[in-house]
Amino acid sequence: MKLSLLKESIQGENRVALSPDIVKKLVAKGFNISLVSGAGEKAYFSDDQYRSAGAEVVTEEDAMQADILLKVRKPTDDEVKRLPSDKILIAHVESCEVDDTLKSILDKGITYLAMERIPRISRAQSMDALSSQSNISGYRAVIEAGVHYGRFLPLMMTSAGSAKPAKVIVLGAGVAGLQAIATARRLGADVAAYDVRPETKEQIESLGAKAIELDVGESGAGEGGYAKELSDEAKAKQQQLLADELSKAHVIITTALIPCRPAPVLVTEEVVKKMREGSVIIDLAAANGGNCPLTEPDKVVTKHGVVIVGHTNYPSMVPSDASGFYAGNIMNLLNIMVDKTDDGLVLKDLEEDEITAAMRVKPEA
Repeated sequence: MKLSLLKESIQGENRVALSPDIVKKLVAKGFNISLVSGAGEKAYFSDDQYRSAGAEVVTEEDAMQADILLKVRKPTDDEVKRLPSDKILIAHVESCEVDDTLKSILDKGITYLAMERIPRISRAQSMDALSSQSNISGYRAVIEAGVHYGRFLPLMMTSAGSAKPAKVIVLGAGVAGLQAIATARRLGADVAAYDVRPETKEQIESLGAKAIELDVGESGAGEGGYAKELSDEAKAKQQQLLADELSKAHVIITTALIPCRPAPVLVTEEVVKKMREGSVIIDLAAANGGNCPLTEPDKVVTKHGVVIVGHTNYPSMVPSDASGFYAGNIMNLLNIMVDKTDDGLVLKDLEEDEITAAMRVKPEA
């Protein structure tokens, strides 16, 4: 069975769908792997590393003749024009609706498996790219906060004086939020965190942070471990109760997202006005409108003396490890997609497995 690793073309995307070490493992399993020359260079993986792992470096036209095409991001309109018909494409879909680009892909008879649609069930954990990449986002968000905050994060004591630890508040205790909490604690910050799901309190405290508890009149616990959208009344009460806590923070890291919905506003402009000058907000929900209305996607801006960071692709800032994690997710997915027979690897019926069936992008959704 032939796999091909395609090159990412979206500006600022440094990841690649397979790392050389995962290529080596897949070749040992019987896969024939090719890649477009330079596909891994932005993640610091050379063509020679892939060759040494057993892959063949080819042109894009030749790579697209494989049975399964692998990417990180959804193909651009230009890439779609070059895609051959009747292939399997594994990548992020980055859309809740079937837009014109997706329609063009499906019209070619391509089977599109969306990595972010992997169901949150125990047997799919090793394939869950949303979790693996969110982990990296949480880590990198704290590093970014340290870069933009003009003071120390930990307690610092020297002969010249001392500095108190920064007060960091993390909003949202999902995968990204928990990693942000852990990273900020490792760096010595004074950390508190809030989540609408009451069951996260124990997780927050287990990482050495203070859990902020608010009574908004309803639970935000949703299906599959995700938060659900609160009522307008509960949202207003949440903003009001959070305001005092947030205004005292030196760094706020927001991670609150609800699938296929605009990001909830948690850090209002009034809160920003009350924060100390030089404080920092890292808004991980910038791509979905932001948890702060002053956030500008893919920009770093200063509003009311507060630095607001709106990067939308933190995993791409750690491209080698992010690619390695994503490649591991891909390998584990491929393990359930194929059977090893005397005649080689054979593709299973994708509709018969609950994981691949859930991933498949269909014309109606």
